[in-house]
Amino acid sequence: MKKQLNHPGSFIVRALIFLAAALTFGALLFIIFYILIKGIPHIRPELFALHYNTENVSMFPAIVNTVITTVCSLGIAAILGIFTAIYLVEYAKRGNKIVGLIRLTAETLSGIPSIVYGLFGMLFFVTYLEFGYSILAGALTLSIMILPLIMRTTEEALKAVPDSYREASFGLGAGKLRTVFKVVLPSAVPGILAGVILAVGRIVGETAALIYTAGTVAELPEGLFSSGRTLAVHMYALSSEGLYTNQAYATAVVLLVLVLGINTLSAYLSRRLMK
Repeated sequence: MKKQLNHPGSFIVRALIFLAAALTFGALLFIIFYILIKGIPHIRPELFALHYNTENVSMFPAIVNTVITTVCSLGIAAILGIFTAIYLVEYAKRGNKIVGLIRLTAETLSGIPSIVYGLFGMLFFVTYLEFGYSILAGALTLSIMILPLIMRTTEEALKAVPDSYREASFGLGAGKLRTVFKVVLPSAVPGILAGVILAVGRIVGETAALIYTAGTVAELPEGLFSSGRTLAVHMYALSSEGLYTNQAYATAVVLLVLVLGINTLSAYLSRRLMK
């Protein structure tokens, strides 16, 4: 064993692994510190005013729209994705053609560019269903985007639960449904939350799909059928105008803090549920 570890090839592989890890971590730190250095000096109280205008370019309406869009998208995609994964892992027979078709469809959906989702949402939800440029149209479009991600991560999390858990539950007289929801699903919660965290990151950072569906109105929404911009769209709009570059960096700081806060909360909930 020692001879294998001291082999020059092993040393080169370990060095490449550490180098790749260091470069990845260094790139992450560079992006974070660059955003913080450029954005923190320009964070002002007027950026959090209740209403947006050309003088304060407030991001508060965008924060509210981001939270509403995220909750609606996750509420739709999480339910569909988790229940689909339960069917594929726990109920569907192995070798079933329908299962293969569902997985192929999910993999295909995960590879489609976001701009295509935006055009589909505009044609179907905005125009055909006459939702107009609204938060609901944007949330439905995003739910389709993140559905494959949640479904696949949930499926892998359910597969990772040992079969001995299921056998023990059946041996105690529990039925299939009770075993799934009382034994298997709670054990797979950390893996499911990992998929939800990734989905939240994609929702919060999405711009192309929302520009074509939710619109870019910088106002507090009156309902789900109101148009509104999220933080990512708000940052894009400010930077594209060329007049509010500093405010765009400040928005990027708030967006970064929001994502880190959601990830921290999800990790905390995962630890609590594991206990």
